[in-house]
Amino acid sequence: MARLLGVDLEDNKQILYALPKIYGIGPSNAKKILDTVGVPYNKKVKDLTDEEFTKIRKEIEANYKIEGVLRAEVQANIKRYIDIGCYRGERHRRGLPVRGQRTRTNARTRKGPRKTSGVIKVKAQAKPK
Repeated sequence: MARLLGVDLEDNKQILYALPKIYGIGPSNAKKILDTVGVPYNKKVKDLTDEEFTKIRKEIEANYKIEGVLRAEVQANIKRYIDIGCYRGERHRRGLPVRGQRTRTNARTRKGPRKTSGVIKVKAQAKPK
């Protein structure tokens, strides 16, 4: 496995599909990076030369926020929303969907497993005769 900016990239994948493994780089950014550096999309990670790796690394470091820096920025933005008490901050604080999705049904990813409300029937214990 090749290591680029602290992330292991699979050797048998094409570089176009391996780069999005890095947090902050998606498919469209991967294409832009490879176009700028001049590496063909279909080249496998194991076939890249050290020079090409260096070019890719320098391009990413110069023009993109990735991994820890990006995660910290996203968390700081969420904390700011919560601190100022805006609608989005309230949704984050309550653990509900932030972007307008319905919550009457669905939203289980944000809300977690169902909590039963109301009366729960207890199984009757059998009395010995």
